[in-house]
Amino acid sequence: MRVFLLDDHEVVRRGLRDLLDSEPDIEVVGDAGSGAQALVRGPALRPDVAVLDVRLPDGDGITVCRELRSAMPELACLMLTSFDDEDALLDAIMAGAAGYVLKQIKGSDLVTAIRTVASGESLLDPATTARLMRSLRGPAPAPEPEDARLAVLNDRERDILALIGEGMTNRQIGARLYLSEKTVKNHISRMLAKLGVERRVQAAVIAAQVKPKGRGGGR
Repeated sequence: MRVFLLDDHEVVRRGLRDLLDSEPDIEVVGDAGSGAQALVRGPALRPDVAVLDVRLPDGDGITVCRELRSAMPELACLMLTSFDDEDALLDAIMAGAAGYVLKQIKGSDLVTAIRTVASGESLLDPATTARLMRSLRGPAPAPEPEDARLAVLNDRERDILALIGEGMTNRQIGARLYLSEKTVKNHISRMLAKLGVERRVQAAVIAAQVKPKGRGGGR
């Protein structure tokens, strides 16, 4: 597993490198202290995972995430930050980040997080994510029911998007709509493509913003 590190503090980079290089299945292939360095070095090193500091002196790790993934769509980006920031979390999700964790995380948990995103799964700080979803569903006026993003979805995909927004798993969605998990997964894949996003959590954010109205159960 090839890992690239971005943090403007050399001590942090060295600590992360020592931590990760001690793992038999992880190799730190390079690091950078600024966003500009990361955008030059990252694509040349072809990492599997990039661990990116959110706040940088010459910009932010979220922009770096977006640009690195544009050059390397298969790259999994794990955002690492000292700040519990809902706006940064939302921006990271929409930039395609696979994970978002706080720097207070234990070393062993960070290693697990890197392995998780490398396997293709998403990992976001649960407390921050839950608060973000509540704020998106909060008292602010909702957009018009027929949001442009919903117009591309058929009725079944709208049903599923609404249930994703409620936090349901594929199995729970299947039970509600009388569908197999495989069928639900196929619907979700097509729905993500239509919405122009890659991750389920991005669809959940859209669901919270546009509040699609599902039709309930039924064959």
